[in-house]
Order: sequence, then C-alpha cells, then structure tokens
Amino acid sequence: MTRNIPFVNEEVEKRDFKYYIFDWDDNILHMPTKIHMEHKRFDGVWEPVELSTSTFALVRADVEHYRPPTEGGWEAAFRDFADPKRDDEPNRFIEDTMDALAEVSSGVKPSPSYNTFKKTLVEGRLFAIVTARGHAPSTIERAVRLFIENALSPLERQIMMSNLRGYRRWLDKVEDFGTDEEELDYYLGMCRYSAVTYGGFKERMANDPIYKEKLAVATTASRPELAKEFAIRDFVEHVFHMLRRKGGLTRSVAIGFSDDDKGNVKSVSNYIRAELSKRFDGIKFVVYDTSDRSLAKGRKVCVSGQMNLPGF
Repeated sequence: MTRNIPFVNEEVEKRDFKYYIFDWDDNILHMPTKIHMEHKRFDGVWEPVELSTSTFALVRADVEHYRPPTEGGWEAAFRDFADPKRDDEPNRFIEDTMDALAEVSSGVKPSPSYNTFKKTLVEGRLFAIVTARGHAPSTIERAVRLFIENALSPLERQIMMSNLRGYRRWLDKVEDFGTDEEELDYYLGMCRYSAVTYGGFKERMANDPIYKEKLAVATTASRPELAKEFAIRDFVEHVFHMLRRKGGLTRSVAIGFSDDDKGNVKSVSNYIRAELSKRFDGIKFVVYDTSDRSLAKGRKVCVSGQMNLPGF
C-alpha cells in the first residue's frame, strides 16, 4: 500500500518571524455577549441595563452613571463572560462564538482583525489571545478551533496544514508527521490563551514577583490593563525562548498587538515603549487601535523598530 505523504511547504524557511497578539471581543469577532450593569437615569434612579463590550469600553470609567449590580457586584456583571460552573451547562462563550461566525458568514462586516487572524492561522504563525474574559485556556482554544472550522475554507485549511508541517520540518527537524489533527494540536499548543479574569491566570499573575508589586498599588480600573501587560509579556518571553532554542534569533522578529479598547491600547503602547522594547531590543513591536469600526484594519498607534506588518 502506498503511503499518503502530506504536502510540506518548504518555502516557510524564507519567512521572517512575525507573531500576533489579539484581543477577542470586537477585534476578532463582534460577540453578542452582554455585560449586566446598572445605569443612573436623569431622575437619579438606578436601572439594570445590558451593555455590549464596545459600549462598556466607552463608559466603564463613568462611575457616576454606571455601576455593577448591587447584588453580586462585578461577578454578576460579567457572569456571561466566564465558563459555567457545571460541565452539563452550556458555555455562553462557545455559543456566542458560533453566532458571531454565522453573522460573518451571512454577510455582516467582520471585526477589524478578523481577516488578519485568518491570515495568521493560514500561514501557521504563532499567536496569543488576550482577553478580559474569565475562561479557561482550553475554552478559548476550543473557540479558535471553531474559527478554523467555520472561517477557513477547505483550501485555506489545507494550506495551513502544509505551512505547519513546513515549520515542523524546518524548526523541529520532523520528517515523520502525525495526522492533521495531531499537527494542529501541536500548533495550537504552542500558542497562548490568556483570559485575564480567569482564576488560574490571576493566581499566576499574583505570584509573579514584579506584578505582585504592581497589583499592590493598582487601582481597580487599571487592573485589566495591567493584566493584559502581564499576558503580553508572557507571550513575548515564550516566543523569545522558543526561537532561542530553535536557533531562530538570527532573523528579524516582529510582534503585533491589536485591541479595540483605547485604554488598553494606550496602556500597552506605554508598556512597550517603557519596558518591552528595551528588554527585547531585537524585536519590532506594532500596536493597532481597532476601536474605530470605519477603519478596516485599525489605526497604527505605536511602533518600536522599523518593520511594518502587512495584514495588520
């Protein structure tokens, strides 16, 4: 019996190293998940309201007119942004991801980084998802798999697999490849999924010597931005150490970050300038603000280094 030998794209050896960090909501997908808040009416009465993530990003600092529910606080406000407490309960994040993908399939304009995320996957480049949600990494990876199944065409998935095997042959010296499922598992296992309000993430951040001190003096409003900094640093370190092990630091390395929250964009831009660009002076950083839906790919707001990232 003749063995079916999978196609391996040897051309990936000629590529520069470009990696990406994505916020999920309103950046990759316009998710229908709502935040449960209370709003102060003109007559002073507080009433329950449901806010989209994009609206919440605009009003979250307006503590005079918006507050979390008096019963349950912030946990109640974001109850749909965490995994269910029981395995037999439906997962709202997975359901909303499917609904958001169906919207795009029906012709609705995709989020600013939707096509860039597609390109990242097809090219087999490493990425990180950094979101203010409270899901386990396995839940976010499951959503990425749904994206691959529903947003990529059969041809795009075939190209993705040939690129993944190309990287495995080049960087890992692999000749005997596993099945497509096994190679995809390996690839997605090399990526990072950080939901910054997830218990495991918060514990890891609280035990970090540097961020333990930062958290001690941080305001409640600044903690989500601080958590994203920690997640970004984690991915950059992961990429740096991976390339050093595989001998890839002799090539140009670039990392792009995109987010639809202006506060996060400003915080991350300042963090890159003040710390990351100095610690990793051989890496080019690009930050994109995708808060303006009229701009197809967002607005470049910060560059460290000279490389431009096509597709961002």
